[in-house]
Formats: sequence, structure tokens, C-alpha cells
Amino acid sequence: MREGSLEAPTRHVIEWQDPDYTDPAKLDAEMRRQFDVCHTCRRCFNLCDSFPRLFDLIDNSSSGELDAVPSDKLGTVVDACTLCDMCFMTKCPYVPPHPFNIDFPHLMLRARAADLKRGKSDFVAQQLGETDRNGKLAGAVAPLANWGSDVKNHLTRPLVEAVAGIDRRAYLPKFHGKTLAMRARKNKPARAADAPAKARKAAIFATCFVNYNNPRIGEALLAVLAKNGVETEVVYPGCCGMPLLERGELARVAETAKKTAAHFAPWLDKGYDVVAPVPSCALMLKFEWPLIVPDDPAVKRLAQATFDASEYLVDIAKKEGLAPGLEPLPGGVTVHLACHARAQNVGAKAAELLRLVPGADVAVIERCSGHGGSWGVLKANFDTALKVGAPVARQAVKNDKMFVASECPLAAAHILQGMERTDAAKTPAESFHPIELFARAYGVLP
Repeated sequence: MREGSLEAPTRHVIEWQDPDYTDPAKLDAEMRRQFDVCHTCRRCFNLCDSFPRLFDLIDNSSSGELDAVPSDKLGTVVDACTLCDMCFMTKCPYVPPHPFNIDFPHLMLRARAADLKRGKSDFVAQQLGETDRNGKLAGAVAPLANWGSDVKNHLTRPLVEAVAGIDRRAYLPKFHGKTLAMRARKNKPARAADAPAKARKAAIFATCFVNYNNPRIGEALLAVLAKNGVETEVVYPGCCGMPLLERGELARVAETAKKTAAHFAPWLDKGYDVVAPVPSCALMLKFEWPLIVPDDPAVKRLAQATFDASEYLVDIAKKEGLAPGLEPLPGGVTVHLACHARAQNVGAKAAELLRLVPGADVAVIERCSGHGGSWGVLKANFDTALKVGAPVARQAVKNDKMFVASECPLAAAHILQGMERTDAAKTPAESFHPIELFARAYGVLP
């Protein structure tokens, strides 16, 4: 048997329609098989809270081994997983094609799918995951919604915590009445017809977060691509389904994948690339969907045509060259590489992108922020999310740069919260997506 990590990790198709996938006895056996390997290795002890929980259960058992841990206790390990993929991508030496065949995140996904089939569901998490509905409703009353969700609102946030279980201390994203799709229809930036990448066409997958919560990221991407001559259209058929995946709703994810792939097919026919500004969404289109609906040619075609935003701009820089006009970013940048960007296995594209800015002073952090989407804002998880992200916050404070950025907007805001608790004096007033800073360097930030 060869040592692990000597070959590129591979992932198996998710057999979610096979009755064995959610069979309680077979799932328990597979969890114990993989957990026993984790127990004897323990390289992932400091990645997130799932592994300390698992190891504590084993160490505090009567035998000090997994066989003495009751099955009903294993759910605490599942609850702590944010599906960040860092154990699979960076730590575990036993991922496929190694014979041990360890895929901890997808095992957690299987456990959640089984829980859902047995009727176990978190109502609050389910409602938080309905991002399109929430975005439309909150966007219609955006000033009121943003007032009520402000962390400084000591009237409403305790009520939200009591009713919805969302920690009153957690930063929540703002909502906008004018979505990215609306803004792009009304005010698309003029394209530089003689720029190096003038032959390219890109369909921007707006993503639920950029569309409803932070349209400026999308506007910055449109402006930078226009500066480089790329013809763009904003396309948004709906959320990619990452919140559904996190809860194990695989049938709905499959439905979303097929619907979205069909929606993008005409754009692919016209020669458009697909660019997603949020790494979690790019990961869904490129990697998760083909594992959930492996026999759909439209899904496979979309996966092959999709780029993460930073990846796409670096590709332009390497193949056509960037348009002139970039100016330095004074004070330097701390850039956090989002977990779901790293899971795409394309390299540190956000850092590569920012290093294209003249006089670039870029400090890179490669560690999970601990936020985990909606997981980190819940009262049951908020302190754990801060604990997991504490090394990132400490490093960002130590770097002491003018700008803090992450490809994951939720992670960026969470890092600022951690920095405030470490050293408020060295915490910037706001965080950025790398694309926003690149647009700032070009002088085209909205």
C-alpha cells in the first residue's frame, strides 16, 4: 500500500439515489470505518471543531476507542462540519485514490441527507437557506431589514436571537432593493473595444449573495472586465443550491443543477464563458453538481465552462494580457484564500490577481475563517466559529495592512469581527472582495 497524498485527490460520484446511501446501519458502519482512520491519524485536529469533538468522544469513552462511543453521539461531529473541504484538500493523506478512501466532508453530507430522510431538520437553518426568497422579501424593505439586522440594534437583535437562534453579536449581510441584475440592465459599463481581451464573452452568474447582498462586487467585476474588453451579461436563474447542499437536500440540488444548466446552455452556445464571483457558487457549478447529476451533459458542459472570478482575470492576464491603467494600492493587502476557492484546486488565484497590481504588497492567509455560511451566525455556533477563525484574525492583525480581503464575502466580514476582538485599533472599517480592490486599482470601483 502506498503512502497517501502522492497523487491528486479524486472524488466519487455521490450515490444519493441509492437506498444504501441513507440506510442507517450502513451509514453508521461507514462513519465508524472513516472515523477510526481519523482517530488513528489525527492530523486534522486543529482544522475545525468536528475533529476535536470526535477525538473527545473517543478519548472519554470507556475503552478509549471508537467501539465504545454510542452511535447517537456521532451526530455532534456532523453538526460541527461546515463542508469547507479543507481536511479533504489539504490535510488528509488517505483521500481517494488511496485504498482507505476517506472523504470526511462527503461523509458528513451523507449523514445530513440521512437525517433529512428520517425527518430530522433544523427549521431555522432551512429558512436561512431560502436565499432567493429572503433576498426578494428583504430587498423590498431593505432599509427596514438592514436596520433590524444591524448588530448595534439592541432592540431587534435580542428578539432575532430569541426567535431565530441567530447570535446577536454576529454580523449579518445587508440587503439591497436594486439587485445586481437590475443594476446591470440599467447601467452596464462601456466596454473598451480595443482592449486585449476584446474577443472574450462572459456570462456573470450573479449568485444570490452578490445579487441581493453585495451588488458592488458584481459591479466591480463588470467594470474590470469592461476595462479589459470583455463582453458581459449578468445571468441569474437562481441560487446555486449550496445552502441546500449543506443541509443534505440533494434532490433539490440536483433539480437546481439541471435547471441552471439548461438556463445557461444558450449562452454557452453563443461562446460565453461563465464567471462566478463567489467561490462557493463556482465550486458547486464546477465540482459538486457533476458529482450529484453525473449523467446530465448540460451540467457537465456548464462545469467545464465555469471560472471563479479571480481565476478568470488571471487567465486573461496570462493569455491576452491586461489593459493598462492599474495603480498601486497604498498600505498593502491581507488576502484570505477562501476554502471553496482552494477546493477548486486552481491555485491561489486571488493572491495572483492582487500581485498583478503595481507595487503589490500582498500577505496571504491560507486557513479556514470558521464562518461556514449560515452555520457561523447561529447562537449555537458563533463562539466556535470565532475560535476556529482566531488564527486567521490574529495573522491579519499581525500583518497590519490597509486592506483586508477574501474571495468569500461572509468570511471577510467574519475575519473583521475576529480582528476587532484581537486588536480593534488595527481593524479596517470594511472588508473587500479581491475583485473590488482590483477595480479600485483600475479606478473603476463603483
